[in-house]
Amino acid sequence: MQTVFQTYLGLGFAHIADLKGYDHILFIVALCAIYRLRQWRKVALLVTAFTVGHSLTLALAALEIIPINAAWVEFLIPLTIMATALYNVLVHREESRLGTLSRQLEFNYLLALVFGLIHGMGFSNFFRSMLLPGEEGQLLTQLLAFNIGVELGQLAIVAGVLCLSYAMLKGFNTKQREWNLFISGSAFGLALVMALERAPL
Repeated sequence: MQTVFQTYLGLGFAHIADLKGYDHILFIVALCAIYRLRQWRKVALLVTAFTVGHSLTLALAALEIIPINAAWVEFLIPLTIMATALYNVLVHREESRLGTLSRQLEFNYLLALVFGLIHGMGFSNFFRSMLLPGEEGQLLTQLLAFNIGVELGQLAIVAGVLCLSYAMLKGFNTKQREWNLFISGSAFGLALVMALERAPL
């Protein structure tokens, strides 16, 4: 019989990996677009920054400390994807000087943290719908397990994207800039459609 921790760990992993709600997956894919497989440590830190952000707002929303407007949150999530894609194409330059590149990476971590706050509010709707009667006393355990599950799911997505990137760059001799444009452009287009569909008008 599964413990509460195991149950919510599985729920967190399943939620981030659910293709029916692919907006969070698309955001992770967009985050990875400018990185190579050898930079996996930087990507892991980036995903951790995203996790810190969404863990904070998920906890605050689950504890009913901050109000959540579901319609606006669902609209803002694709905007974070679009902003990340634009950053990849317009701001990031792999050939930049070391100091400039370092500042860009620091900004990217900040971006992931801030956007994580928005995604956490989106996670909260699913999380609260999964709470069972009589389990309120274990809310912190549920939150911890759910966030760990989400983090594991995100790292699995990152591993898949970086491996695909490696195959394209090495196996098919695709240039990093072209790969970035393809991934970021695709992410932007899909996110734009989502934003238009979710506009709270």
